[in-house]
Amino acid sequence: MQVEVANATGTEIEVRAVELPPGATVGDAVDAAGFDATWEALGVFGEVVDREHVLKDRDRVDLLRPPLVDPMEARRQRARTL
Repeated sequence: MQVEVANATGTEIEVRAVELPPGATVGDAVDAAGFDATWEALGVFGEVVDREHVLKDRDRVDLLRPPLVDPMEARRQRARTL
């Protein structure tokens, strides 16, 4: 089966297509894609899943990173400028 693994780096997104056997997991796809990145969570089409989640053909695995700015601090900064 064919799946994509997407890794966002700053303002760019790199997507790698990988071929896996039926019954492959998110962990298998991440390993096959070979990204040298750290991530906070893994997702399938943006929904958080664990490494043992079984994939379907044409799924997209997302390497989810922590937010660059604390959301509460970003709100405070926006409020100060109003």
